[in-house]
Amino acid sequence: MALALHGRAVLLLAFAAFSSAAATRAVDAILVPIAAEFGTTAGAASIAATAFFVSYGFLQVLHGPLGDRAGKYRLVLAYTAISSLTMFACALAPTLHALAWVRLLSGATVGGIITLALAWIGDVVPYQGRQQVLAKFMTGQLLGVGCGAAAAGVTAELLGWRAVFVLLGLIMLAVSIGLWRELRTNELARQVPEAVRRSFTQDLRGVVALLARPWVRTVFLAVLTEGFLMYGALAFVPLHLHRTLALSVGTSGVLILLFAAGGLSYALSAGMLVPRLGERGISRLGGASMALGTALIGLAPNAAVAMVGLTFAGVGFYSFHNTLQTNATQMAPDARGSAVSLFAFGLFGGSSLGVLIGGVLVDEVGTTPLLVGVSAGLVFLAALFSSRLPGRGEKR
Repeated sequence: MALALHGRAVLLLAFAAFSSAAATRAVDAILVPIAAEFGTTAGAASIAATAFFVSYGFLQVLHGPLGDRAGKYRLVLAYTAISSLTMFACALAPTLHALAWVRLLSGATVGGIITLALAWIGDVVPYQGRQQVLAKFMTGQLLGVGCGAAAAGVTAELLGWRAVFVLLGLIMLAVSIGLWRELRTNELARQVPEAVRRSFTQDLRGVVALLARPWVRTVFLAVLTEGFLMYGALAFVPLHLHRTLALSVGTSGVLILLFAAGGLSYALSAGMLVPRLGERGISRLGGASMALGTALIGLAPNAAVAMVGLTFAGVGFYSFHNTLQTNATQMAPDARGSAVSLFAFGLFGGSSLGVLIGGVLVDEVGTTPLLVGVSAGLVFLAALFSSRLPGRGEKR
C-alpha cells in the first residue's frame, strides 16, 4: 500500500520536475526572437535567463528549512502553482526589464520544486529502493531539459515567444491540480513535519557552517564550477547553432533534445558502468566526454557534427554530475538536507554567474570562443576533481 501511495505521488513529482526543468531551459531557445522584439542583442536579452538563475540558485538554501516547517509536498504544490502564474506574467511582459523582473520572481519558486521533491522522496522511500525511485523521478527532469528547449523553439517559430510562456503556465497549472488532488487523498503527501526546534536563522547558519569541512568545500567548489561552465555555455548553444550554422530557431531548440538523450543513455547504462569504472573512472570519462562534446559544438562545420557534440556533452555532463550528486548526499551524513541545499546552491549559483558572464562574452567575442574556452575549463575541472576521489578499495 505504501509503495502504491508514494509511487503515484512520485509520478506527479516527476511531472513537476519536468515543468521546472522545461521552464529553466526554455529561454535558451528563444533569445533571438526576444532580442528582435525588444530591439537589442541576444547577449543583452540573456538577462531573462540570468535573472532566473540568480534567484533559482541563490535561494536554494532557503527551500530545505521552509520545507521542514511547511511540509515538502505541500510546498512543491505551492511553488508549482505560483510558478504557473509567473509564466503567464512573462507572456505579458511589455519590456525586457519587466521580463527580467518576472523571471527573477519565477526562479525563486521554480528553483525549489526539484530540491524539495528530492527531499520528500528521501523522507518517505526506504533507502533500499530509493535509487530506483530517484531514477524514475529524474527522468522527468531530463525530459524537461530537452523538451523545454525543443518545444520552445518550435512554439516560438509558429506562435511567437510569448506563447512559450503561456504553454509553460498551462503545464504547471495542470501539474498543480494533480498535486492538489494528491494532497487531498494521499496520507504520505499530507503528513505534517515534526516540530522544528531550531530557528530559521540557525538553519541557515548550519548550511554555511558545512563549508568548514574540507570534503564539503571540494564538492561545493566542483559543482559551482560545473554550473558556471556547463550550464553557462548550454544557455547559448541554440544561439550558436542559429548564428554559425544558420539553423532556424525551432531546429536549434529541437537539437537540445540530444543533450538530454545523452543524459538518458548514461542513466540507462550507469548500473553497468559504475561498478566497472568506479567513481574516479566515471568522473574522468564524464569530464572528457563533456569537454569533447562542448568543443565539437563550438567548432562544428555542420549540423551533424554539432549533433554528435550535443550527445557527447549530455553523456559527459550527467555522468560527471551524477558523481558529484552522489558525493553530495554523503559529504555530510549528519546534515544531509542542508548539504543537498548547499550543493544545489552551488550548481545554480554558478549557473547564474556563467550565464551573466556568457551574455557579455557572446556579444564581445562570439559563441565559438566561449564554447571552446568552456571545453578547456571542463578538462581542468574533471582532472582536478577526479584526483581528489578515492580509487577502488580506498577510503576517503
